[in-house]
Amino acid sequence: MLDAEDKAALHTPDGVVADSLPFRDEEGYVNPEFVSAVSDAIDALDTERLRLLVDDFHESDLGDLLEALDPEHRPRLIELLGSAFDFTALTEVDEAVREEILEGLETATLAEGVRELDSDDAVTILESLDEEDKAEVLDHLPAVERVALQRSLDYPEGSAGRRMQSELIAVPPFWTVGQTIDYMRDTADLPETFYEIFVIDPAGHLLGAVPLDRLLRSKRPITIQDIMNDDPDRVAATQDQEEVARLFERYNLVSAAVVDEANRLVGVMMVDDIVDVLEEEADADIKQLGGVKSDEELSDTVFYIQRSRFPWLFINMCTALIAANVIQLFEGSLERMVALAVLMPIVASMGGNAGTQTMTVAVRALATRELGRSNAWRIIRREAMVGLLNGMAFALIMGTIAGLWFQSIELGIVIGMALVTVLIFAALGGIFVPLSLNKLGVDPAVSSGPFVTSITDIVGFFAFLGIATAWFHL
Repeated sequence: MLDAEDKAALHTPDGVVADSLPFRDEEGYVNPEFVSAVSDAIDALDTERLRLLVDDFHESDLGDLLEALDPEHRPRLIELLGSAFDFTALTEVDEAVREEILEGLETATLAEGVRELDSDDAVTILESLDEEDKAEVLDHLPAVERVALQRSLDYPEGSAGRRMQSELIAVPPFWTVGQTIDYMRDTADLPETFYEIFVIDPAGHLLGAVPLDRLLRSKRPITIQDIMNDDPDRVAATQDQEEVARLFERYNLVSAAVVDEANRLVGVMMVDDIVDVLEEEADADIKQLGGVKSDEELSDTVFYIQRSRFPWLFINMCTALIAANVIQLFEGSLERMVALAVLMPIVASMGGNAGTQTMTVAVRALATRELGRSNAWRIIRREAMVGLLNGMAFALIMGTIAGLWFQSIELGIVIGMALVTVLIFAALGGIFVPLSLNKLGVDPAVSSGPFVTSITDIVGFFAFLGIATAWFHL
């Protein structure tokens, strides 16, 4: 840590006092001038000025700084800062950026940084490495730490075992409150944050838990067994992290024990990790609804993004060809009434937007387990009624506009009838497609979009052109 006199003596190359540069601008974005000052310090190998600039940075801000720097400066920043660099910052950057940084670091540097992390953060970094580099880093760690990290890495990706924190406090049931408090006061390597004390037997089986507030309110001679909750919140190490997040959300948990198949205590899930899980899952759902891979990041290369987006665009093109064939069936009608071609995109657009609205609600409800067999038909009826009412409202609005625009009341009636039809079918398609895909075991967030779009386009074109052809005898 630099003192005030040291800070006052350090300046950026243009003469501005380094610590007077704000890291963020008024809108909260990273200040380019600050990034430039850091880059200059890296190029000049000026460790003192670099430490001044990032002194006492939160890991989240340090992660934002890493993403803002040029790729070649990122590993050099870490090397120059040495022990002053908080490796937790690597868990705050895009995965592509993290992998790029890790490739540029020496194994010894990486191993030393991982040793200082909580186990859950260390696992996040290690799982970004290939198997050879991962094994090499683990070999540099003490045996106890290596075994704990390897155990977490052996659990499936996206499971509670991968997310859990191995650092925890566990005591036997016969200890007194006084012994437990003295143990925590005298032990130097306690977890940085904890909310409860776990109770285990000699074999490590979970017997109960004691919240800190209950522990501190109890008299010293009382045994832990007398005040423990013998049915503590627990999750299986192999349980999906999204299911665990829903448990935390449903029961307002701040922590939960993680147990293996034999009910042995292996770790603890903390609410800060659950916040990350919820954010990741929401981010993935939003991307997948748009036909984007869930792991796409802003830092990915052009060719990677192009390859990942191409398949769904190809599927959309194929479904668009089906809709185009429907239009071709009414080629003669379009030739005899140009107004149909002018109004046709309105019908398709309204249907597409309505279908997307219903689909978004349905996919999110399926993801959170709010939509199931018990309430599916009620939701289907509700969405159909919404489609009918919106269809009637927009039929009146668009029918009036079309009638005045083309001086034809009949044309207004036709487009009104088409809008009612397409909005009802859009609502039904928006909920039936996700439900059907979910029933078949296909992720509705990934697959619903092209099918819903195809249904609304086909129904919209067929309804509008079909009604117009029958009405005007074209």
